[in-house]
Amino acid sequence: MKKAIVVGAGIGGLATSIRLACQGFQVDVFEGNAYPGGKLAAFSLGKYRFDAGPSLFTMPHFVSELFELAGENPTEHFAYKKKEIACQYFWEDGVRLTAYGDRNKLVNEIEKQLNVPPETVLTYLENAQRKYERTQSLFLEQSLHKLSTYLSKDTLKGMVHYRSFEIGKSLHEVNQKHLKEPHLVQMYDRYATYNGSSPYKTPGIMTLVQHLEQHYGTFIPKKGMEDISQSVYQLALRKGVRFHFNTQVSEIVIKHKKAKGVVANDTVHYSDMVVSNMDIVPTYRKLLPKVTPPEKTLRQERSSSAVIFYWGIKKTFKELDLHNIFFSSNYKEEFEAIFNHKKCYKDPTVYVNITSKDVQTDAPKNCENWFVMINTPHDNGQNWEEEVNILKKQVLEKLNRILGEDIAPLIEEEFIMIPPIIEQKTQSYKGALYGASSNNTMAAFLRHPNFSSSISNLYFCGGSVHPGGGIPLCLLSAKIVSDLVKNDVK
Repeated sequence: MKKAIVVGAGIGGLATSIRLACQGFQVDVFEGNAYPGGKLAAFSLGKYRFDAGPSLFTMPHFVSELFELAGENPTEHFAYKKKEIACQYFWEDGVRLTAYGDRNKLVNEIEKQLNVPPETVLTYLENAQRKYERTQSLFLEQSLHKLSTYLSKDTLKGMVHYRSFEIGKSLHEVNQKHLKEPHLVQMYDRYATYNGSSPYKTPGIMTLVQHLEQHYGTFIPKKGMEDISQSVYQLALRKGVRFHFNTQVSEIVIKHKKAKGVVANDTVHYSDMVVSNMDIVPTYRKLLPKVTPPEKTLRQERSSSAVIFYWGIKKTFKELDLHNIFFSSNYKEEFEAIFNHKKCYKDPTVYVNITSKDVQTDAPKNCENWFVMINTPHDNGQNWEEEVNILKKQVLEKLNRILGEDIAPLIEEEFIMIPPIIEQKTQSYKGALYGASSNNTMAAFLRHPNFSSSISNLYFCGGSVHPGGGIPLCLLSAKIVSDLVKNDVK
């Protein structure tokens, strides 16, 4: 039996291990932490449970696909439900908007609250859908770094419509042109944060993200977000994947330009192939010290990071749903601050997620677990203690103003996540949540490929390589790797 080693048990590494096991490989996964999931993990503070990382779940069919590939019924192992409301938006000027999952409800709500005709929003979403349908094969489902990708029928058909992708404009420019209304522009600008980028820099093709969320909907696992990684981990165990936790890989073994295994705990573990689910920068800097690194790729601008306040709140708020966004009064200045890599923006946009509204065991009765996130620069040596103190004051003042209640006395549990801790726990270079940013036109092509062009039998998956960060794209990276392996074995 051929052997494969996966370095890292993030969601991309877990999915890759399952796909390779289904191809007949004996798979070993080495993970430095004591648990699987990477950023997609959980922890408790007193009587409160918190999802540590991603708080938004879209495109669940990519998870179901893993169970089906393994010959199992996904509904027997992983339960989730669709959210009627995707998000609630709050502006300082008193405007409120509920983003319903149902398209007709959404456009009617936008007309009611913002006086924007339904046809304006419908046309915008239809254009976003066309972008996705014309580019999904090229940008999301195949390697961008194989000539065969560009010779496929789907790619050639999509490239005929190149001008409709609006790559030459920023996401903000596209939203401004098609939507005009300031609140609606800001609402759709914020989707740039899904890959840690700025709407004033990331290309206009990124409107396809809005289509994905609106078309497929948003979901909440019935046991919390951690159940995504836990259910996939259990599936991997059933497929015979072997996990080595609390085990740091110190080197990927290369002989005669071929990956031959890894060194962990001063022991060489041999295999026929190696897949790194580790962030691409430390993969080269730490695990491949004798390999000439692709400096242009590794030195790309990092994505945004975050400061996250995990608060146990001894009250329930009827006006808040699962996802809530309290916008900055000056969105452009906020993104300029995030990407000058120095200071956090004061009066930031605040993301409040409350899973206890759906997962009743996440907080005591009449209490809530708040995941309060602020987009920040990645770690560049800032004084994070000082930054956190200022941010906490600003965040509480904003929430107090908009909700009309003093939040501070209601906080009975608290943990604060900062970029250096994110890097420490997940090996994400400089604490950047999505690897490289997508702040230029060629960003998609500049992400590291899912394979090595100079070393055979070496592959890469996860959010720092193609096609990008976020749960769906990490799962797609695993699919791309398994397809590459299948072709290489042939």
